[in-house]
Amino acid sequence: MTVASADLVSTGGPVFTADTVRSRASAVAVSGSRIVAVGHDLSDLIGPRTEVVDLAGRLLVPGFQDAHVHPVSGGLELLRCDLGEGTAEAEYLATIAEYAASHPDEEWILGGGWAMSAFPGGTPTAAVLDRVLPDRPAFLPNRDGHGAWVNSAALRLAGIDRDTPDPDDGRIERDADGHPTGTLHEGAMSLVNRLIDDPSPAFLREALLAGQRYLHSFGITAWQDAIVGTYSDLVDQGETYRDAARDGSLTGTVVGALWWDRTAGLEQIPSLVERRERFSHGRFQATSIKIMQDGVAENFTASMLAPYHDGHGHPTDNSGISFVDPEILNEAVPQLDALGFQVHFHAIGDRAVRQCLDAVEHAIARNGRSDGRHHIAHLQVVHPDDVARFRELGVAANMQSLWATYEPQMIDLTLPFLGDPRIAWQYPFGDLLRAGAVLAAGSDWSVSTPDPLAAIHTAVNRTAAPGHEEGDYEAFLPEQAIDLATSLTAYTAGSAWVNHLDETTGTIEVGKAADLAVLDRDPFAGPPELIGATRVLQTFVDGSRVYASEDA
Repeated sequence: MTVASADLVSTGGPVFTADTVRSRASAVAVSGSRIVAVGHDLSDLIGPRTEVVDLAGRLLVPGFQDAHVHPVSGGLELLRCDLGEGTAEAEYLATIAEYAASHPDEEWILGGGWAMSAFPGGTPTAAVLDRVLPDRPAFLPNRDGHGAWVNSAALRLAGIDRDTPDPDDGRIERDADGHPTGTLHEGAMSLVNRLIDDPSPAFLREALLAGQRYLHSFGITAWQDAIVGTYSDLVDQGETYRDAARDGSLTGTVVGALWWDRTAGLEQIPSLVERRERFSHGRFQATSIKIMQDGVAENFTASMLAPYHDGHGHPTDNSGISFVDPEILNEAVPQLDALGFQVHFHAIGDRAVRQCLDAVEHAIARNGRSDGRHHIAHLQVVHPDDVARFRELGVAANMQSLWATYEPQMIDLTLPFLGDPRIAWQYPFGDLLRAGAVLAAGSDWSVSTPDPLAAIHTAVNRTAAPGHEEGDYEAFLPEQAIDLATSLTAYTAGSAWVNHLDETTGTIEVGKAADLAVLDRDPFAGPPELIGATRVLQTFVDGSRVYASEDA
């Protein structure tokens, strides 16, 4: 591709291309929306109207792609009662009280983002919340979205008492006498959430744009929205994305994972096809299906091959929940695959991981190998017998590597109840890499920070990134660490492959979209323990700047 002069030239610093040989360069030229040159001396492409970005030794990378994120719900939390920055009960109560006082006309107090580790057993109580909200009902999901904190007013409005049965896909936390205590797990959240009015289309749009701005500030230029549909406190944002794509306000490139209703069966497939056609437009393509196969380990709903322990090393009678019956899963995935859908699985426990792999194996047996690029997110516990199957079946490992570390939630709410040998099977990214699996990466924001550098830090060090530490801990299963280049590639080219965007994005190569991020340093040049201190200075989408920090 030959041009007289470029519109934008970045020069004077290392360039991580993320291409197949991970070549290094020191200059990149952009004309219009495309990369037109990658090399070392591109001064001949600098003309009088060329904008020159002096990297000054800082690293230029492809725009990050988050393969599992919830920007609309994250944006709603930013606009509502945001508990994401807190770490202790007293902080949460102060934030809630301040929000309630400043929003006296809101019928419900909504928001969320609290950490389970802040409360004994990970289960806050209505009695505590009643101290600051005695009258108005509150519904506050935790960071992982698998549980909600409610007050007594909310329990009364929902008619939840000791006689209310647990739903099949959830659990009401209770005291010794069977009375609800104020935490609702999984499907039990809907007992309260169904009483809450959906946000208006205008508020959903505001939330999407707030979430998008936040993602761009971390260098993220494309993502897969992991739930487009109605779940917990989420409402279907398909139309929100479509409208933003139509009017040009959607600047990220987005794949939407349409929610598989786990209370329904195969009869929902025609509606998913219809929604794919109705919502897909331009930068937004609703071409994936999200199947949440289990819950999370902390509330014992992650689906395990063997029962949980009771904390004293003794097995219980609970091995978690498989939300979709394997017989239905083994029929649904082949049908979805045949219809050209990608399947985006949530699987935390080893039984859930195996069930998802089995379903893909059924799809291959029926349809042959497709280009679905199915992927399993989270992968907390993977049985060693299943590691090699990722490559064999062409299933990508969608890592949320920020979680692969010692922290209070892991130490207090997970390790005692998993026991050996499962403790050593957690987040086996090194084994998956050595087995030849495709690695992609995401954050699950608003469950955790969307900062790719924080997640990359943990993938490399198996310790928390600077500013994210919750104690002075040793590395967590350091044999499962992956190198910096591999982790960066997973967060760029790997996620682009999963998103079917690899022909136009994910690497810095001539002819590809100028989706770029300028970092404030070269993390390859510093010690590994400072990778997570790296910040994004500028973000470009199609050659246009969508974010610039004050230090840029």
